[in-house]
Amino acid sequence: MQIRVINPNTTLAMTAKIGAAAQRIAAPGTHIAATQPASGPVSIESHFDEAISAVGVLEEVLAGEREGADAYVIACFGDPGLMAARELTRAPVIGIAEAAFHMAALISTRFSIVTTLGRTGIIAEHLLEQYGFRHHCRRVRAAEIPVLDLEENGEMALNRIIDECRRARDEDNIGAIVLGCGGMADLTEEISRAVGLPVIEGVTAAVKLSEAVVGLGLGTSKHGDLAFPRPKAFTGQFEHFSGLTPIGRALPKQE
Repeated sequence: MQIRVINPNTTLAMTAKIGAAAQRIAAPGTHIAATQPASGPVSIESHFDEAISAVGVLEEVLAGEREGADAYVIACFGDPGLMAARELTRAPVIGIAEAAFHMAALISTRFSIVTTLGRTGIIAEHLLEQYGFRHHCRRVRAAEIPVLDLEENGEMALNRIIDECRRARDEDNIGAIVLGCGGMADLTEEISRAVGLPVIEGVTAAVKLSEAVVGLGLGTSKHGDLAFPRPKAFTGQFEHFSGLTPIGRALPKQE
């Protein structure tokens, strides 16, 4: 099984960390290809960053189609470009926020999210509503650290995250914690030991869900709004999308 794990930002160290975490959790025989766009923001901390990064995500999905990927993971907690990516392939495409919410709801009746910045917490709140998990989440908390501090000031960032997770445990009446950033993919075990609660992060959750969906012989439906995009002309820097005919090679054709 080939799973393409796409880091939507362009920071190589974060891509490598995400890929290593994904490969550690993957089943024997699952190959992880950790990739990132050729251009875009070095971190994703706003709606603007997400909008720019979404195009890079779609480029990476198209590359994965040419290489025969069986599934895709979008490794940013805002799930940028998720629905558009699903239009491009029959393979499952799983965003790490959606995966983490599902996993947390399977093991607890209530969870809190601990993310990086308060402004990105608002994006997480929107996703909770969109995915139907608002009732399950008690609170979205922020450690108030820039995303790149996870790479450049790792110990400080970890301590801030642990402190916020402890406050969530003590104040929110929860059973689990969801980490709200793909750059936290390597921190779950250490945080769980420090806090004494199950800790879920979306990269590893999405990898296991990808394996399950592929193993069940399921893929993205091409009936309705997730059908392949209609070929059309594009202009300017997007001209290479003109007449796009997605390959859809990952799974047998669905009608």
